Amino acid sequence: QVQLVESGGGLTLGGGFLRLSCAASGRTVSNYAMGWFRQAPGKEREFVAGIGWSGDRTYYADSVKGRFTISRENAKDTLYLQMKSLKPEDTAVYYCAADSYRSQPSSLPRDYSYWGQGTRVTVSS
Repeated sequence: QVQLVESGGGLTLGGGFLRLSCAASGRTVSNYAMGWFRQAPGKEREFVAGIGWSGDRTYYADSVKGRFTISRENAKDTLYLQMKSLKPEDTAVYYCAADSYRSQPSSLPRDYSYWGQGTRVTVSS
């Protein structure tokens, strides 16, 4: 089993910066595709960014392209999401997820095997 724990969320002003981390334990995720998703109140969980197992391929939702950067450090089994130029519409609970079946990330939540508990990001205007 894989346990994922997110950290780094918080409250920031519009235009601000946050860096989320997701630490994996239980077994290595270094050969798993991984992704970040978010869920705002009253909305469905949506794909934010994904990264292949080696980190050489990254994918982003159109709404965050150019503002968010996903990366991973396999030696530490840790996933990151750097978020800049934050907007109020980025307010949500952010979840990291690991896909044990694919080496490249899917944008579909149902394709992910493991999920963290989420970290809340609030961006005020």
